Amino acid sequence: MMQAMLRVLALLGAGTTGPPVEPQSPPQVREGVRPTGDVPADEIVVVTASRREEQLKNAPATMSVVTGERITHGSAQTVTDLLRLVPGVNVSQTSARDVNVTPRAATGTLSDSLLVLLDGRSIYQDFFGAVLWDFVPIELNEIEQLEVIRGPASAVWGANAMNGVVNVISKPPREMPGTSLGIRFGQFDRTPPGEPFDGGGLFSIDVTHAAATSDRFAYKVSAGFLTQEAFLRPTGTLGGTDVAYPVFANTGTTQPRLDARVDYELADRRGSLVLAGGITGTQGMLHSGLGPLDIQRGSTFKYGRMAYSDGRLKLRAFVNALDGEARAVLVKAAGGDAFESSFEDQAYDLEVSNVNVFGARHVVSYGGNYRYNNFDLSIAPRGTHRNEAGAYVQDEIVLSDQYRWIVGVRLDGFDVLRKVVLSPRTTLLLRPRPEHTIRLSYNRAFRAPSFVNSYLDTSFQIEVPLGAAGPFPVPVVAVGNDQLREEALTAYEAGYSAALGRVTAGVAVYVNRVRNAIQFTQTGTYTSDAPPPGWPLPPSTLDELIARGLGLPSSFSYLNFERITDRGLELTGEVRATSALSVFANYSWQDQPRARGVDTAELNLPPRHRVNAGVHAVRGRYFGSLSGSFVDSAFWQDVLTPYSGRTASYTLVDGAFGVSSTDRFMTVTARGTNLLNKPVQQHAFGDVIRRAVTAEIRFRF
Repeated sequence: MMQAMLRVLALLGAGTTGPPVEPQSPPQVREGVRPTGDVPADEIVVVTASRREEQLKNAPATMSVVTGERITHGSAQTVTDLLRLVPGVNVSQTSARDVNVTPRAATGTLSDSLLVLLDGRSIYQDFFGAVLWDFVPIELNEIEQLEVIRGPASAVWGANAMNGVVNVISKPPREMPGTSLGIRFGQFDRTPPGEPFDGGGLFSIDVTHAAATSDRFAYKVSAGFLTQEAFLRPTGTLGGTDVAYPVFANTGTTQPRLDARVDYELADRRGSLVLAGGITGTQGMLHSGLGPLDIQRGSTFKYGRMAYSDGRLKLRAFVNALDGEARAVLVKAAGGDAFESSFEDQAYDLEVSNVNVFGARHVVSYGGNYRYNNFDLSIAPRGTHRNEAGAYVQDEIVLSDQYRWIVGVRLDGFDVLRKVVLSPRTTLLLRPRPEHTIRLSYNRAFRAPSFVNSYLDTSFQIEVPLGAAGPFPVPVVAVGNDQLREEALTAYEAGYSAALGRVTAGVAVYVNRVRNAIQFTQTGTYTSDAPPPGWPLPPSTLDELIARGLGLPSSFSYLNFERITDRGLELTGEVRATSALSVFANYSWQDQPRARGVDTAELNLPPRHRVNAGVHAVRGRYFGSLSGSFVDSAFWQDVLTPYSGRTASYTLVDGAFGVSSTDRFMTVTARGTNLLNKPVQQHAFGDVIRRAVTAEIRFRF
């Protein structure tokens, strides 16, 4: 027992003899993580599961970690590309800039149940309840590691960490001294069927400068610019339907960014202060329940962050500020003018956390946060602000070398809910042998209604083709629901992992039950008794459309639905054959959702089977990777009526090869995605994505 407790104290930074003492900060500002490039899997340290440092094998949640080595030398070109290879995580790209990610459930447009962090700072957008991935203001070569919780984590992170958490952890300035200049360019196939080749272009440039001016002060400044042309739009009819794709002018994306960070170590080496800030811009297509929205040039996301640590005590604060404009592509404003909207959102967040060791058994972490949002949304004029606050406590009880029991709870209050939400967690870790871990867990998590969910208030018109009569404008009203309850998840999971020399393996089985699922749904339909103004056909045709399940909508809103149950199985395996070569494979099975009190036609249905496999090699100046992914067919219904349909199953083969000069001054990397050049749709309404090949030249001064 004493040996087990000493190991816990050592991990927390306490002394190994005598009474517990305050842990000492490491000599470099780490913000709670250390490199994992060549660290054995059973020794990887993570910070996301409990909001403190702990070994991955002791985490109370099922996690995947993508190391810096894989990020730098792999074929992925974005953070979301990295997530495609994580078991249980569904990724759908719908345009050049629009990507959505959801673990252990169907994804879709404006996916809202995944919390995404950058060094612990949330980039979740409270106004839409979604993640805009182009607002991650760093390049892949600046990322230390990527931590993914596959499952709920509201017990420590609060609202919106319902299906999982992704924490992007950046390298501190001391780990990347000097200047790095990267230039990336490439081309992707967007040739329409039966027509001559048409290639779309991509170009990006980034520069990073970091330096440590003393043993206590270091800084980093980085800037980047990305521009990409639009992908190919699909033609014909949506999968499994006779509904034709609408024709509209698709757009690419342009994304400038600027980021800076300063690290300062306190005199006694016990703590540190980190200040950071940046701005990113974006434009391009965003898909939503109102169809595609064209984000206009000049839309920006700004942030400022402060992180102070003194031993195990951490104080953090950040502000996120979004200022954007969008124009609807398929719908018009009432009266026939262009439907334009503006979004302004300022989020202010203050949080504190601490860890204490009590006696010989208990490692207690606790903390809380307060968050205030100020909104100015043209489509939601009935509200202006929102307050939320929460507090958590978690106790890791070291029963013996073989048994650990984690018990935690968090309380969150939202003024929009007018109640306090309870999120408990308990996990039993069984370790019959040091290299084997069995995890049994129970979690409750939730998602609060977004501001648009509660206060949407707008009207628009859609054009309905009437054959020879031509398109007819149909007016529609969309109104939020300020009586929505929180979307609540109860999760049960059993998992097993093993680290046997060069082989690591794992299995996880889960059941997730969601109550009060929030869905944007049609709440009114035009009938023969109440036709749209000026309806040119016999009113009885409206009733005929209803009988065919194609009734013309008169109104939309957000409603709570009773219950949805998701079940799944995840298998993972990796073999580090040599110090230079590793091979991995994983398999995910997701059952079709079981719904009660809701028609499954109201739901997106996830791919039932997903398989990923790959090989990664580094030898001297050379590196390369090759991976393949299979994604089963899926059903989508979350774009403007009537554009619902299925996507066919697809396989992606990606690869990369690179070489560095002998002095490491220059590195040249060639990357290819969808090397088989199959036309792939990752969402029924999304763009067609084919082969893309890029070259990157990176200089280090």
